[in-house]
Amino acid sequence: MADRPRLTVFDETAGVALATRAKEATSFWGKFRGLMLRGSLEAGEGLVIRPCNSIHMMFMRFPIDAVFFDTSGKVTRVARGLPRWRGLAMGGRGAKGVVELPAGAAEATQPGHQLRIEPAEETSTPSVETGTA
Repeated sequence: MADRPRLTVFDETAGVALATRAKEATSFWGKFRGLMLRGSLEAGEGLVIRPCNSIHMMFMRFPIDAVFFDTSGKVTRVARGLPRWRGLAMGGRGAKGVVELPAGAAEATQPGHQLRIEPAEETSTPSVETGTA
C-alpha cells in the first residue's frame, strides 16, 4: 500500500476515537489485499477502504470489527468480532466504505452513528540538542 498520511476515525455520536493511526487503501491492490496476511492490528490502528460495501475474512490471521458507512459518514452496519478465515460481512443499504479495526474497538459504535475521518495530527519527534559547556 502506498505510503499515505495517517487518518483518525472518530465516532462523533459516541464521542470516541475508533482509530488514531488508520491507513487508507487507495489502490486496487491495496483494497484487494486489505489486512490479508498481516499478523495483527495494534490498538489505535485501522484500515479505511472506500468505496467498499462488503469484505471477506479469507487469509485473515486475526478477528476484526468492521464499521461500514455511507457517503456522509453515517454508520450503516457494525460487524463485531469477525472470525479469521471465515465469513463475509455486508455493509447494508447505502454502504460506501468500511473501517477495519482490532476486535473490540467498535464496541460503542452503532448503526446511525456519525463518523468523522480526517488526517491524523502529525506528532513530531523532539530533536536532541547537544551542546558543549
